Amino acid sequence: MKVLVLGAGLMGKEAARDLAQSEGVEAVTLADVELAKAEEAVRQLQSEKLAAVRVDAGDQRQLSALMTGHDVVVNALFYRFNETVAKTAIAAGVHSVDLGGHIGHITDRVLELHDQAREAGVTIIPDLGVAPGMINILSGYGASQLDEVESIQLYVGGIPVRPEPPLEYNHVFSLEGLLDHYTDPSFIIRDGQRQEVPSLSEVEPIYFDRFGPLEAFHTSGGTSTLSRSFPNLRRLEYKTIRYRGHAEKFKLLVDLHLTRNDVEVEVDGHKVKPRDVLLAVLTPLLDLKGKEDVVLLRVIVGGRKDGKETVFEYETVTFNDREHKVTAMARTTAYTISVVAQLIGRGGITKRGVYPPEQIVPGDVYIDEMKKRGVVISEKRTVR
Repeated sequence: MKVLVLGAGLMGKEAARDLAQSEGVEAVTLADVELAKAEEAVRQLQSEKLAAVRVDAGDQRQLSALMTGHDVVVNALFYRFNETVAKTAIAAGVHSVDLGGHIGHITDRVLELHDQAREAGVTIIPDLGVAPGMINILSGYGASQLDEVESIQLYVGGIPVRPEPPLEYNHVFSLEGLLDHYTDPSFIIRDGQRQEVPSLSEVEPIYFDRFGPLEAFHTSGGTSTLSRSFPNLRRLEYKTIRYRGHAEKFKLLVDLHLTRNDVEVEVDGHKVKPRDVLLAVLTPLLDLKGKEDVVLLRVIVGGRKDGKETVFEYETVTFNDREHKVTAMARTTAYTISVVAQLIGRGGITKRGVYPPEQIVPGDVYIDEMKKRGVVISEKRTVR
């Protein structure tokens, strides 16, 4: 299969690395608006399968011409491009996957393209990162083993192995996206009732092997499409994992309106967004700078099987790859989107249309493929 990867940033580069190392992939085109960035990534990856090109993802004609001749598009761009890329892929008759982005209902707009994608004979799967992404696939897998699904609890965090003040956090993905997830309200289901709660709220302790007490709190976007896929849930909650004290510190920034995208102030006659200033300050301060990171993930799916209360629990503790200098977040995210893209390309996924991961990705195959890449996901079943 021939795969087009859009975006030569960290996630796009690592997806390209995994694709180039996979036997079923014969060619990978890595495209970015900055050609030099794509060329440098190709040079570093050192694979004859790889080629770098320039593309402006905002130009649908240019994007469509590039898609032609590929079997699958891996969209590793910022989520604002997801709808455009999906529409262009459908028009070009090419399968496409993306890293997701429920901010601004982007994924909802991609899902609305279902009939068009089915008529075009292509498969589109959004939300293929870690959260959403990995958690959706594992939730769907747990649900598929139950007769009735009642609850889904999700806990995810990408954190430094050794935290440093002032925030005990280093950004391993989009810092801009992080501010969105901390600022917007979080959707949950509790006692069968859909409701919104403030992000950074209801902080609870959580524990993982090799780590002391951590904290988990609500953030937006994480529940993704799960409430739509499982409409009869009694409970659905997503919480982000951080070191203790992080939520309280960031809540102050949110309460001061420093993280909002719709706030402007006037300084010496100039309109300034406090958020832009905060991003400019935090980006270098919170840069991982080659330090070790880890992705902690726990998915708990409860319900009934053969009349008995049954719970499936999935967990991974994934560290960075020291040899290739790849972050844990890049490994888990890029491997997820690469694995699913390859499943589509080689016929492991045959349904056509737009589907969220939990409805279409075979969980057992996914777990096996991730294990081959060093991301081990444990499964525990409890019957009460």
